Amino acid sequence: MHKFGGSSVADAARIEAAARLAAPAHDQCSVVVVSAMRGVTDALVELVEAARSGAPWHDGAQRLRTRHADAARASGAACRDKLLAALDAQAQALGADLEALAQARGAVATRLAERIWGHGELCSAWLMHAALGGEAGGWAWLDAREVLVVQAGEIGVHIDREASLQRLAAWRARHPQRNVVATGFIARTADGHATTLGRNGSDHSAALLADLFDASTVTIWTDVDGVLSADPRLVPDAVRLDALTYAEACELAYFGAKVLHPRTIAPLQVRGIPLMIRSSLDPAAPGTRIDSRGEPARSPVKGLSIVDDMAVLELVGSGMVGVPGVAEVLFAALHGAGVSVTMISQGSSEHSICCVVRGSEAARGRAAIETAFAGAIAAGQVEGVRMQTGLCVLAAVGDGMRGNRGVAARLFEGLAQARVNIRAIAQGASERNLSVAIAQDDAERALRAAHATFWLSPQTVSVGLIGPGNVGRALLAQLDDVMPGLRARAGVDLRLRAIAGSRRIHLAGTALAPASAATLLGDDADPCDLDAFAAHVRASDLPHAMIIDCSASDAVAARYADWLAAGIHIVTPNKHAGSGEWSRYARIAEARVTGHSRFLYEATVGAGLPVIATLRNLIDTGDTLHSIDGMLSGTLAWLFNSFDGSRPFSALVREARALGYTEPDPRDDLSGLDVARKLVILAREAGRTLSLADVEVENLVPEALRDLSLDAFLGSLEALDAPMQARLDAAHAQGRGLRHVARLDAAGRATVGVSALPSDHACMHTRLTDNLVQFTTARYADNPLVVQGPGAGPQVTAAGVFGDVLAIAHALGARAGWRHA
Repeated sequence: MHKFGGSSVADAARIEAAARLAAPAHDQCSVVVVSAMRGVTDALVELVEAARSGAPWHDGAQRLRTRHADAARASGAACRDKLLAALDAQAQALGADLEALAQARGAVATRLAERIWGHGELCSAWLMHAALGGEAGGWAWLDAREVLVVQAGEIGVHIDREASLQRLAAWRARHPQRNVVATGFIARTADGHATTLGRNGSDHSAALLADLFDASTVTIWTDVDGVLSADPRLVPDAVRLDALTYAEACELAYFGAKVLHPRTIAPLQVRGIPLMIRSSLDPAAPGTRIDSRGEPARSPVKGLSIVDDMAVLELVGSGMVGVPGVAEVLFAALHGAGVSVTMISQGSSEHSICCVVRGSEAARGRAAIETAFAGAIAAGQVEGVRMQTGLCVLAAVGDGMRGNRGVAARLFEGLAQARVNIRAIAQGASERNLSVAIAQDDAERALRAAHATFWLSPQTVSVGLIGPGNVGRALLAQLDDVMPGLRARAGVDLRLRAIAGSRRIHLAGTALAPASAATLLGDDADPCDLDAFAAHVRASDLPHAMIIDCSASDAVAARYADWLAAGIHIVTPNKHAGSGEWSRYARIAEARVTGHSRFLYEATVGAGLPVIATLRNLIDTGDTLHSIDGMLSGTLAWLFNSFDGSRPFSALVREARALGYTEPDPRDDLSGLDVARKLVILAREAGRTLSLADVEVENLVPEALRDLSLDAFLGSLEALDAPMQARLDAAHAQGRGLRHVARLDAAGRATVGVSALPSDHACMHTRLTDNLVQFTTARYADNPLVVQGPGAGPQVTAAGVFGDVLAIAHALGARAGWRHA
């Protein structure tokens, strides 16, 4: 059996293509069920409303007549004249029904409307019948109203199977053709009146006919490649599911998977008839198979769906505790008001019971519950009915959830990471569906976060970069190099969507190419507005947001607390936040907690070296820090590693500047302030309440040179030579050497400056721009723990920043070794 939806029979070309797909093999026979052409049923509904209200409807009816006739003329059908005659007869019948409807009232009007709504399927069936060769080609034409007998029940329309089988047998006796084209959507009541199976009910009618015809398999041809793991309009990385069980498909269909009608599965499941969902636009694609077996998935969750426009009704009151029958009264009231319940949740305290209903029915439901409990409310036993609108339901579905520990924890953690609050939770005993009610505004972000949480798609992070200087540009180059492989290898989708300099910003709706992003900050870019920058990075449709601050701006660091509180993760080599005023540091720490966000700054000390991580591990594992000392400046390390008396200190400073080791103004390095900031960061990481003013800093620039212009200072560098040579000679006289060292001792005293060290000191064995940090702790008392390596240069600093970026991505749920299907 083949069923073609409206998009698959939208015009003559699509009908011809569908006919080729439906042509049976030599040893098979086929039943083809068709929907109305796309848009036709909507047009018929409008015609019914127009006729009922006395508005003009003739032009609309003529447009439908012309559309079907044009499709017939454009087809290659051999029996075109017969086809046009059949379509003309249908159009005349439609006109007569509309004329009658304009005068009818009550039950007669309802029956006429039901008959009119099925006009589109009748015309599509004639067009498909002709495209397949008609009677001459061995095809019968079936108006499903001749066979399908249905009646309305408590839970929707259901088939009278025995009566339908009898009618089918009689119809087959009159129509011996091997193959059949049948109408979808329409049926007949037991008393002989035309009816429908509800909007989008053609899939359901195909399943009912499959049962009656004893089909071996059913293929629904649509405009997508199969059942996807989520709505691709909301989750672009949604993947096609190869196979589902009937139960999984039922859950996904109910919770909004548009490719499946909720009532399609049941008739097929009873008979064990497999269902294929395939694309008529890409018939070579394998599609999705739905049967009793399904297939194991790499994730316990196979698919996620969103049901929009929901509301919560909550009945609250201490008088409900231990009282039997409360739920019965509540649901009876909702049933009486015609309100359907999607979710139910009640705590073991029985103090409240809540249900999730459609937003359009919420007010009616609340009124019905208040009426049912009016006496209890008046007596103070029940507080009343609370209503919260503007919600949606997110459902996670998969047979693999059964008996699989931690599925709910993963879902809730993923939603928390995306800053999505859960209003209500429901899970059935089958464990194949876990549903949560959340704010409608969070729907897209929540769906993407949950999809990535279960490794159905990469973890998507909206990224904004501030400061495309040396380190920023090096990081952009590394991102450009690594990101494509990172997405496939580790399931991390870093989307650079914003870049900011000191004066300009560029905000992009789609991902920027990192290699060229810095070029977008020309004079035509927008003025720098960090509030707009952060708001853009914290996109409502992306689950996670991150700002990478590669500037050295204190003003940018002043924004960290607000960004972290808003749920934006921050990675930075900027030392101002970690070493600035203590009150700001405390606000940042608090914001990390309230915003459930992460703040990583490994590159603030030691560039790409794991200095902070090592210290944090020592403290977290219960070690006690005694002291820290080491060389924390790559520039000063190079200067003192090179200063052996053979060349003046001023010449080395000029060479370091030429090599790019110093800041543009070497006084920024020689002042020791940068090293002091790093020492403060380490001290605070160890739990000390140290501030920059508490550090004793030796400034290597003579006071007389500190306020000169840069050119004047560079011309006066020789003033450094004599004092520095004298210190070197004194050190050599004692068998020592000079190094620039930062120290934090056991008493909490912090110093930064030049020290004469013995030859066996670790700092005497560094090379070039090496940083070295030595931790003396209770565990490492006799033999201190040393972290050493290159500590200067934009490449290694950018690598340290990149490492923090990946640490956050993996903490958000990206999986090492992940492979995108």
